[in-house]
Amino acid sequence: MRPHFGTRLAAAMEEHGPLCVGLDPSADLLARWGLPDTPDGLRSLGEAVLEAAEGRCAAVKPQSAFYERHGAAGVAVLEEVLAGCRDRGLLSVLDVKRGDIGSTMAGYAEAYLAEGRPLAADSVTLSPYLGYGSLRPAVELARRGGRGVWVLGLTSNPEGRDVQLVGQPSVAARVVAEVARDNAGLVPFGDVGLVVGATLGATPGELGVDVVAAAAPVLAPGVGAQGAGAEDVARTFAGMTERVLVPVSRGVLSAGPDAVALRDRVSRWSEELREALARAR
Repeated sequence: MRPHFGTRLAAAMEEHGPLCVGLDPSADLLARWGLPDTPDGLRSLGEAVLEAAEGRCAAVKPQSAFYERHGAAGVAVLEEVLAGCRDRGLLSVLDVKRGDIGSTMAGYAEAYLAEGRPLAADSVTLSPYLGYGSLRPAVELARRGGRGVWVLGLTSNPEGRDVQLVGQPSVAARVVAEVARDNAGLVPFGDVGLVVGATLGATPGELGVDVVAAAAPVLAPGVGAQGAGAEDVARTFAGMTERVLVPVSRGVLSAGPDAVALRDRVSRWSEELREALARAR
């Protein structure tokens, strides 16, 4: 059996730093790379990004929507990307933000987290807004296979506050408390992660959400083109910087399609984030 996901993630970040390259093959990005907005274009971009990422960062985060828009042929390319991550020793964070109930949630869990499935990833993003308990099939299946999940907690979009910070304690605080229960006793941290934006303008604690105590790895979007930098991540996640995985998409992929420039950009972001988070410890 694989070690639990928290152990695997900690080892990957220790060796390669906290960068997670976001793989978001939008029509605009493909055009800027001189590639067609087709499955073949997706394939060419993905192969170049995985080659640049191998050995230089901890993980890659493909956004499923940009593949799904091409139908079955696009999803087939996503399957290739996930297989490529496995072959290259890169952890995969499949960004699907699924959330449902009962047998439907179990079906999503099997699709993305069951051993041998074409879309199986090391971890997936999930939405808890049908109730945290509705995620149980995914949490349990992920844990049995040494995989992980990332639960939306405090997201980087401003509209998120209309839901996440409502109530006392807030919805986000209650989600984080459930995550903490699932992670209890796991070291160096748990396999149920939290998505917490790096552009919140405040620390989670200042917003009444105790992410530090949740023993959760944190996926911190919002870095690079969205405005946050390495020092912002270090400040926002003080007290837990050893478990922050930082996705950067446009800030990395804008260096392509030149292969050397792309590798250099991955290395630069990896080192910058590693140094900033280390200084905050």
